[in-house]
Amino acid sequence: MNTWFKVKVKYTKQLESGSFKRVSEPYLLSAMTFTDAEARIYEELGSFIRGEFSVMGITREDIQDIFQYDDADSWFKCKISYDNIDDDGDKKRTVTQNFLVSAKTVKDSYERIEESLETLMLDYQIISIIASPIVEIFPYKEEEVALPGKKYKMDADENPPKSIGEIFSAPGTDFDDLKEAFEINKEDESEISDEFSDKEE
Repeated sequence: MNTWFKVKVKYTKQLESGSFKRVSEPYLLSAMTFTDAEARIYEELGSFIRGEFSVMGITREDIQDIFQYDDADSWFKCKISYDNIDDDGDKKRTVTQNFLVSAKTVKDSYERIEESLETLMLDYQIISIIASPIVEIFPYKEEEVALPGKKYKMDADENPPKSIGEIFSAPGTDFDDLKEAFEINKEDESEISDEFSDKEE
C-alpha cells in the first residue's frame, strides 16, 4: 500500500536575478516505502534540476487527500475534526484529518476545502489552515500500482460536486475510509495562519 512522504532536497538554485543560491525544498510524493520514496524523488527531480542534488530527509506525512486546482501553485494544509461513534453506539471519539489544497490565499483554501468536502455525510469542523512550503506533489505513476491521482467519484444517484479541483489520494486513504482514519488529539483552539514555517508540520 502506498502512502505520502515528504522529501527535503538540497540543491543550487538559480534565482530570477541570475545569481545562485543553495536551497532546501520539500516535495511530497506517493511511495510504498522510504527506499521507494528516495528512488522516486531522484527520478522525478533528475529531469529538471541542473547539477547535483541531495536528499536531506524523508518523513511520512499524515495526509488524507489532496485537492489540486490549476489556477494556484501554493499549498495550504487544512485540518478538520469530526466525532466518530463506535459500532456499539457507546463511545464517541474526536478524529482529526489533514488535507492539502492548492489556493492563492487562506480565504480561497477555506472555501475550496468546504467545496471539496460538501458531499461528505459528516458534521466536521475546520480547525486550522496553515500555508505549506511544499513545492510540488508527485502521485504514483507506475502502471502496476493504482494511481493516487483521480477524480472524485460519486454514486450514480448523487449530483456531482461543484469543485473542479483534482483529488490526489494515496490508496487506502479514500473518502470512503474516513471513519477508519487515525485518531489524533484534538486541538483546543482553532487557528488560521497565512505564515510559512520552517518547522516540521
